[in-house]
Amino acid sequence: MRRLALLIVPALFLPAGSRAQDEPTIKVNVDVVNILFNVRDKRSGLIGNLQKGDFTIYEDGKQQEIKYFNRETDLPLTIGLLIDVSASQGNLIEIEKDAASQFFSQVLRKQDLAFLISFGAEAELLQDYTNSPKLLRAGLNGLQVNSDVSGLHPGPVPTIYQPKGTILYDAVYLAASDQLKGQVGRKVLVLITDGEDQGSHYKIRDAIDAAQRADAIVYGFYYVDRAFYMGHGLVFGGVSDSALRQMSEETGGHVFHIDRKNPLQDAFRELQDEMRSQYAIGYTPTNAAKDGTFRRIEIRTNNKDYKVQARKGYFASKAPN
Repeated sequence: MRRLALLIVPALFLPAGSRAQDEPTIKVNVDVVNILFNVRDKRSGLIGNLQKGDFTIYEDGKQQEIKYFNRETDLPLTIGLLIDVSASQGNLIEIEKDAASQFFSQVLRKQDLAFLISFGAEAELLQDYTNSPKLLRAGLNGLQVNSDVSGLHPGPVPTIYQPKGTILYDAVYLAASDQLKGQVGRKVLVLITDGEDQGSHYKIRDAIDAAQRADAIVYGFYYVDRAFYMGHGLVFGGVSDSALRQMSEETGGHVFHIDRKNPLQDAFRELQDEMRSQYAIGYTPTNAAKDGTFRRIEIRTNNKDYKVQARKGYFASKAPN
């Protein structure tokens, strides 16, 4: 296990068994922008039979010419599973171990890779890149509560006293910037958490930008142990999925709500279906400036009843000095 450096210098991982590095899928020499996305109907059902002519794409409001379009179910997949092990999630860890282990056994193929990070008061890399469900299960067995006890009850002046309880944004930032940025193919971050952040060095905007620069899709599994908060007389915890929704929606993912009616195993199954129903669009931007700016993307369908689930944009390549 390796602890992730957070406050001074972000940890520089040397992934064991990773694919060729420095081959990002969205910023390439020929300036082709690639977008992976899903389409859903009014009932949120996945639509998997659309064609190139069913779509138009816009960058900063200007229509772009689609260079290629296809279904992307066979591209290599890299999954980062980030599990909240703060005090509020302690009673859920055993459930998470079993569901995640089953998920990895079902979804990983020979060309795929996964890694596992736990985060509470600190973030730890429990398993580096592997396609071995056995190694991932061993990493999952290392999950244990990691919490700054003082962070359970914030002080009266939050601007002065900021305990580290759940460094959600730091974990996402480091997973995207250190683990995923050089990987090719489809890249996914799955966050199992009640959505609370306390004590992160990075802000939510930093986490989102890092995921977008890495071309990673974020999926939030909103999992709240209500009994924990009630038992500690706390009313402020686990009350909103807004942070998870913001990270997910801006990167092309979405949030799964986990409860008795929608157990974790079902959410993992839905995620598998979603990853098998992705489309890919590629285009050469009409704006050829290599200025490193963020470009807004919008993909539209000919059917007004369909909703496209895609990242909100990308960072343009920056010309070398």
